[in-house]
Amino acid sequence: MWAVMANVALTAVQVIGGVVSGSLSLIADALHNFSDAASLMIALVAVRIGRRPADQVKTFGYKRAETIAALINLTTLVLLGLYLIFEAVQRFYAPEPIAGWIVIWVAGLALAVDLLTAFLTYAQSKDSMNMRAAFLHNMTDALASVGVILAGTLILLYDWVWVDAAMTLVISAYVLWHGYIEFPQVVHLLMEGTPEDIAIDEVIAAMEDNEGVSDVHHVHIWRLDEKRNALEAHVVLNAAMPFQRMDEIKRELKVMLHERFHIDHSTLEFEIVKCDGC
Repeated sequence: MWAVMANVALTAVQVIGGVVSGSLSLIADALHNFSDAASLMIALVAVRIGRRPADQVKTFGYKRAETIAALINLTTLVLLGLYLIFEAVQRFYAPEPIAGWIVIWVAGLALAVDLLTAFLTYAQSKDSMNMRAAFLHNMTDALASVGVILAGTLILLYDWVWVDAAMTLVISAYVLWHGYIEFPQVVHLLMEGTPEDIAIDEVIAAMEDNEGVSDVHHVHIWRLDEKRNALEAHVVLNAAMPFQRMDEIKRELKVMLHERFHIDHSTLEFEIVKCDGC
């Protein structure tokens, strides 16, 4: 919450400074900071929702609220980046006078707040995808602020007004790059894709290594959230295997899946193969 309040206050200062100085890059950095404040707030709300236990409505729980929050934040970030590129291109054709000192002082304040916010979110970034994204965004904001300070300095020294629009393009490109990197991961989780660190063929081979298992098919592996993996599969038992061993084989498979592939939730449907003379 301290990080949210600091970014909201900084956004107001940067917008005022950008309007007074005429700096588009300062406004671009302000909008990026505002998106960080919004993303932190959405992440905080999602964390609170995600802590709710499973119920009859959401039998797997509410942890994916954080993933939905990440999708909202990334979509907003991409739209913001595209808008800033459009504005920056227009500035190249119609440059406006810029007060360099205002840009430098406000960007310096932004750099201090960005570093403070990164410090506040660092501890939680180790265990949460949302907080890790927030931490990385604040570190990139700090780099963007350094870029804005550089632009203000060049404007003061050489009157290179075009540097402001150029720096806006750089900031926007960096925002879009973050969206390009993170978007597929969020969509992959929401589409219940197989976790990147798990190969289905390896899972099937490991399950079939059990002496009581003849075949494994109809295998589905997905992530319930960013930390929990799930699996469902049909397991064909050897015909010669005593039926009484089915529960024992199930326990062996579940333990193996958890220890080797970090699959916390597994649903196994057993079948018995029929053969001539058995």
